[in-house]
Amino acid sequence: MSSPDPQVRAARNQSTSSASPAARGPVVAVTGAAYGVGALLTEQLAASDEVKQVVAIDERRGECAAAEWHILDVRDPAIADKLRGADVVVHLALDLDLETDAAARTAYNVRGTQTVLTAAAAAGVHRVVLCTSAMVYGALPDNELPLSEDAELRATAEATGVGDLLEIERLARRAPRAHPGLNVTVVRPAVLVGGTDTALTRYFESPRLLVVAGSRPAWQFCHVEDLCSALEYAVLDKVDGELAVGCDGWLEQEEVEELSGIRRMELPSAVALGAAARLHRIGLTPSPAGDLAYTMYPWVVSGSRLHDAGWRPQYTNEEVLAELLEEVSGRHTVAGRRLGRKDATAAGAAGATVALLGAAAVVRRARKARRRI
Repeated sequence: MSSPDPQVRAARNQSTSSASPAARGPVVAVTGAAYGVGALLTEQLAASDEVKQVVAIDERRGECAAAEWHILDVRDPAIADKLRGADVVVHLALDLDLETDAAARTAYNVRGTQTVLTAAAAAGVHRVVLCTSAMVYGALPDNELPLSEDAELRATAEATGVGDLLEIERLARRAPRAHPGLNVTVVRPAVLVGGTDTALTRYFESPRLLVVAGSRPAWQFCHVEDLCSALEYAVLDKVDGELAVGCDGWLEQEEVEELSGIRRMELPSAVALGAAARLHRIGLTPSPAGDLAYTMYPWVVSGSRLHDAGWRPQYTNEEVLAELLEEVSGRHTVAGRRLGRKDATAAGAAGATVALLGAAAVVRRARKARRRI
């Protein structure tokens, strides 16, 4: 057999030498790619030399021009067609908004995850990366400090969105059995900070930090950029399984108060939990009483699997807390309910909390009076 023409050989050599590592990297699909963590991860993966292509999926187009965009609801079975050719799917299309109707939120989160897992398997995707929260471990007084990734998931569905996250975790465990050949990685961040709005970030918008008497809080944060770098580790198959991610170590409540400059207001457990439940039940606050447990007891994670794989957080708890305080500056929240500046000023530092507790008591007395009539 004769040797190839020298010009052909040269063209082949030039093509081989100029091929970037991205040509050998995975095609990655990201759901929820137009906003929040999804938008940040989409930009990050699109700029990576280790990723061949990014397929972005959302109900609106995002700003990453380098991605291939598909506009649709993740609950639409047609998503399977959009995932064909993808090696990895990162599912970030979740609704954990405090103001969303709980039933609608669950329908979206659970059905969306089911559809994405089924569609990924049908499209021949090798790996799905899901993102839940370290909240699934539960905030309990006997939790170890820190918790390992293999710790039992002891959370209940009493906190905002945690029931949805526990169901997503269950779907993740079932998926490899239902769809042989599909690998599922679950990433569980600590208190997420960076453009987020949760019951836990709103805790730092209050004029006083509510502390339940006899509780033992331990605060661990996760910057969104650290979450994205952990997700990228999972995408590139540098680590798999259940992964906890957060800053190294934790802050005691006294350290949080010193760093934030916000003083505490301490209440007995029965008063705090009872008032939180009543306020939520009558619609004065978006947060159920279950959210309070995550400010009472530790749920700090070790992140050992990521650390063993060579990953390290770029932010400390102190740095993330400082960024959170700057982000929420000017906002006024009491018991999870946002107040306008005028309301907050009129209510005073601790007066707003007292007012809300009083409102719950008034409603309770009125109901009792109606029952006596």
